[in-house]
Amino acid sequence: MSRQKHLRKPEWLKIKLNTNENYKGLKKLMRETNLHTVCEEAKCPNIHECWAARRTATFMILGDICTRACRFCAVKTGRPNAVDWKEPERVADSVFLMNLKHVVITAVARDDLKDGGASVFAETIRAVRRKNPFTSIEVLPSDMGGSVENLKILLDARPDIFNHNIETVRRLTPKVRARATYDTSLNLLKMVKEIEPGIPVKSSIMVGLGEEREEIIEAMDDLRRSGVDILTIGQYLQPTGKHLPVEKYYHPDEFRELRAIALSKGFSHCEAGPLVRSSYHADEQVRGTIEKKKLKEG
Repeated sequence: MSRQKHLRKPEWLKIKLNTNENYKGLKKLMRETNLHTVCEEAKCPNIHECWAARRTATFMILGDICTRACRFCAVKTGRPNAVDWKEPERVADSVFLMNLKHVVITAVARDDLKDGGASVFAETIRAVRRKNPFTSIEVLPSDMGGSVENLKILLDARPDIFNHNIETVRRLTPKVRARATYDTSLNLLKMVKEIEPGIPVKSSIMVGLGEEREEIIEAMDDLRRSGVDILTIGQYLQPTGKHLPVEKYYHPDEFRELRAIALSKGFSHCEAGPLVRSSYHADEQVRGTIEKKKLKEG
């Protein structure tokens, strides 16, 4: 058995569980509407904080079965079900019932679909906006095959923020991700800025997979060159024994240092910490970015 599998979680990674009425109510709502959240499917460590205290959730559309088998992700892999075209309206209704001011919409990778799921993303954005005109909308799609046509279908619905994660550094991408490539993700992010320069762009990196500090900084530079405005950096946590082991647990001081470096490189916002995930405090991220943009424009 490798040394990495014996790494014990440090004190700063202890998660506070909160199962108050908000948490129970959201869980019940998701089951009644037959909706999925990445909070549950990906075993997010912040689910109790977001559901119980902040009353926020990240909806996962296009089913709960992914066509990829990334070695860090707990979402199920296999042959997906048929597209449910009633799902966008159910998401919109749930956003209304939850009275969300900001909603994140993500999805499993759907390589079985010609447009990678872009049409369902677009319909979901439009449905949410019709029923929740004052709710800001963030999308977190897969690379959709790196297709500019698919990307345009999604962007035509005008999300308020576009998020796509590179997940790890260039060297480790083939080991960590399935099908997705480092350059495909960077090109997708760059295309968003070229097509819709006014939409804030966001990405995320996990640390603790064996990357070097210099590689993290290189990834920051690559993201900035691709036009990324917002960066999140979090600790990789092994979801099951079948997934990649944790090579290192970063100390909160190291995350503070990485955040300072990211901000010095021009990111408008950087959230970095042991339990930070791509959608963590997403409402604050987009609000801060928009406010800074307004100040810059005078």
